[in-house]
Amino acid sequence: MDLGLHNQVAFIAGSSRGIGRAIAQALLDEGASIVLTGRDEASLKSTAAELTIPSTQHRILAIRGDFADATTIANSFARTKAHFGRLDHLIANLGTGSGKPGWDQPDDEWSRLFELNFFASTRLTQAAIPHLLANPEGGSILYISSIVAIEATPAPLPYSAAKAALVNYSKNLARQLAPQKIRVNTIAPGNIYFPGGSWERHLANRKEAVEQMLKTEVPQQRFGTPAEIASLAAYLCSPQAAFATGSCYVMDGGQTRTL
Repeated sequence: MDLGLHNQVAFIAGSSRGIGRAIAQALLDEGASIVLTGRDEASLKSTAAELTIPSTQHRILAIRGDFADATTIANSFARTKAHFGRLDHLIANLGTGSGKPGWDQPDDEWSRLFELNFFASTRLTQAAIPHLLANPEGGSILYISSIVAIEATPAPLPYSAAKAALVNYSKNLARQLAPQKIRVNTIAPGNIYFPGGSWERHLANRKEAVEQMLKTEVPQQRFGTPAEIASLAAYLCSPQAAFATGSCYVMDGGQTRTL
């Protein structure tokens, strides 16, 4: 299926590896131009090189920086506009689930995880919206959240609350931007495995416990892949999903029990 993304431009925050990288690949495959971003220069250069082939070399712009920083964000969108002339889609794949377990969470841990998992995305969004509004065809915003936003899990409480806040923000923002032809959605992935990701570390440290979790908690009894999340992301960015806004799409192999 041709998703109709040819000549469109997507800014993908957090795209040097994992889910973000897979989204970048999926959008390139659909003919879009992309902005790759990441904090680690080596990882970003490696990803850009791997994705660059003759048909994509003019459709990739790589920008390194900390995308929780307002100045970095503003400069990056200015570079995107100067390079491609437009912005059609923002994909915010930001955050971390690494944190302290238990109910006794210090203030600085709440602040740290909300900054990384909520405020970084809202700051990015506010900088992107004027560029999307300048596009007469409209555009889309897509957040990568997590099933911790909608389900009780062992994940750190501040992380779960921050991701839940992001889902709520997305839904309310969608109502405000719909008249301007900007769609806003969220994907809530389950357990996604990729090299260098948290599940690789967990398998190395406690393989039996992880395998038991998959067997008892995930009906498909397996990890998801970044490519599976990316296929949904590409669809949600595309004109094929023109009536989709204000929703959170769960992709978790059946793990969540919440309707």
